[in-house]
This record gives sequence, structure tokens and C-alpha cells, in this order.
Amino acid sequence: MKKIILIGVALVFSLISLAQQNKKLTVDGYITNMQSVIIDSVDGNWINDNLIHNRLNFRYNPNPNLSFGLDVRNRVFTGETVKYYPNYGESLSEDIGVFDLSSTWVNENSIVANSAIDRLWLKFEKDKIAITLGRQRINWGRTLAWNPNDIFNSYSFFDFDYVEKPGADALRIQYYPTASSTVEAVAKIDSANNISAAGLARFNVLNWDVQLLGGIINQNDYVVGAGWEGNLGTVSFRGEVSYIHPKENFTDTSGVLVATMSFDYSFSNSLMIQAEFLYNPQTGQSQLTNFGEFYSRPLTVKNLSFTEYNAFLSVNYPITPLVNLSLSAMYYPKVNGWYAGPGLSYSLMDNLDFSLFIQSFQAKLPNPITGKNEKQSMSLAFLRLKLSF
Repeated sequence: MKKIILIGVALVFSLISLAQQNKKLTVDGYITNMQSVIIDSVDGNWINDNLIHNRLNFRYNPNPNLSFGLDVRNRVFTGETVKYYPNYGESLSEDIGVFDLSSTWVNENSIVANSAIDRLWLKFEKDKIAITLGRQRINWGRTLAWNPNDIFNSYSFFDFDYVEKPGADALRIQYYPTASSTVEAVAKIDSANNISAAGLARFNVLNWDVQLLGGIINQNDYVVGAGWEGNLGTVSFRGEVSYIHPKENFTDTSGVLVATMSFDYSFSNSLMIQAEFLYNPQTGQSQLTNFGEFYSRPLTVKNLSFTEYNAFLSVNYPITPLVNLSLSAMYYPKVNGWYAGPGLSYSLMDNLDFSLFIQSFQAKLPNPITGKNEKQSMSLAFLRLKLSF
């Protein structure tokens, strides 16, 4: 394994050196070392883990009209989660794209190493048209915590260490009629050969950015939606709404309306406050029995949360140009639950950052044995050192 790591490090530095000499090729990325702990109570069991996370982003532009992208995630996991969950390595190898671009190349009792390609695309641009083919990020969301319009690659707000967010294997065609308008058509295919296809139109009306979308998700659900972004005085107002209806029961009332609204305000001292609200009736009937299940399960546009009504509040304040303090919180009224996530980031140098994040959950959830609602809690703490290059 040491030989593999040394070869990989040498290859990375060789590519960076090559990119510096070739203006058509660029390579950047980062490497992080993150220590984490999971606890349900101070006097209970503590699960300690460590993650070394490296990301490499390759861009090649042979001419002004053509570009190529390749992004790779390399992760090495050690700690008690690897020891206690024997199938952990196999779960990391699961790739929901049409191509299997993930490989767990070390899978031992105390260490798991995985590499995955989450971006692999070819893009052609000319005049007002852009065509992208391959694994790519298709971001139609307008808000922060929950995105009902993000129908191709939903993501979890709590996965803060994956800032790039997942990609989708798709063909994307974009047309820009004016500087403030866009028309898109996207077709995506996954590992089960399910096809999702949708179109989006984005335009500006009375200084408001508005988007309309429609299509089909995984060949099973029709979807129509809308999103907006503008200002109410000095307050920014964003929102998204999607209506999803089963294809097989088109004439009944089994459709689901998912909607979110977001307000944010920035003070003169750079303090920023954001509030967001989610309505998600499909998951109001979720049989969630513990937070670990919710934290790790894959998300879709229909299960962005596990309760019907959700509220979110975020506060960010740069104490100094080098130190940033943040606090996010959620409230789940149906289960009398809450989430709190304070964070601190400190820039040690231009390309070296230190961060501390805490995520705490508490709610009354059904006991899987007795069926009675009982108070449950879970807390996670993360110490991260990140070097960008």
C-alpha cells in the first residue's frame, strides 16, 4: 500500500508540474485530514474516526470551443466505523451512475481506501449554445438547505466536507437567448438504466430571476416546478416548489408538493442571517427510528427531510478576515426535534485552513421494538485541516 501511495503522490506532483508548463491543462485540488467523533451521550460510546481526503480537478482546453473535465476523490478511512461495519468498504464502491467509476482499492479490518470519479465531461461551446456530455453537476437549486428544484442530483446539507456535491451521468444542452435568460434540456441515466429528463427556462421579470421546469424522474414520476430569486427591500427572497406525481397513477391525487422559501439579510458589519422553511409531506410519514439512518441514507427530491414541516436558521459572521464563525439550526416540530451546528474556520495561510464543526440532533423518535416515541440524540464533532493547491 505504501508503494501505491508514493506512486500516487509522485503522479500528482508530475501532473501539477506539467500543468504549469502547459497553459491548456490545469490541475488543482486539495487534501484534508479530518478527525471526527460520534456520541449519543457523554457517558455513552464514542466512535472515533479519521479521514484523509484528496481531490484532484483536471481541466483541458484544446481550443476556445472545447473543454474536458476530470475530477477524482481519493479517501482513506481509519477508525472504529471501519472496524465495526464490515461492509463499509463495499458501500463506498456503490456508484449510482450508468458507469461504475468508484473503486475501493484497500478494504481491511482497520483501513478502507476508495477512489471515485465524480466529474468526467466533455463540453462544446459556440456562440449562445453549450453542450455537455458526461458526469457533471446539474444545479437547478436556488436555496441553501433544501432544493426541490434540484431533481437530478439531490444532496445533504449535513455533508459539509463534500462542497462539490454529487454529479449525474447526463447530456445537457444550454441555450442563452439573452444575458439574463437560459433554456436547458437534460437527459440523465443511472446504474439501473432509469432515465430522467427535464427542461428548464430561466428569465428575468421585473428584476426577479424566475425559472420554470418540467420533466420525468427515473421514468416513474412526472415533475413540474418553479423557482425564484429577488429582493423585498433589503431582504433577499428565494424559493423553490416542485410537484411530483406518479406516472402510473396520473389521474389520482397521489402527487406530492415540495416547497421551500428562503430569506437572507446582510448587515453592514458583514453579519449574514438566513432563514428557510421546507414543506415536504411525503416524509411526514417517515418511519425514521434513529438519526444515523437519516444522516447516511441517499436523498431524493421527495425525501429532503424526515418531517412534514421544517425550519432552518443560519448565521455567519467574519470576526476577522482570517476567522469566520457560523451557526446553523433546524427545527422539526412534528417530532419535537432540533439540529444545531456551530462552526469555526481559521485561515492559517493563503492555502491552509483549520476548521471545527459540531452537528447535534435531538428528537422524539419511535423505538423499533416498543413503537413508543422516545427522546434520542446524536452529536458529531469534526476537526479538519485543509491544504489547497
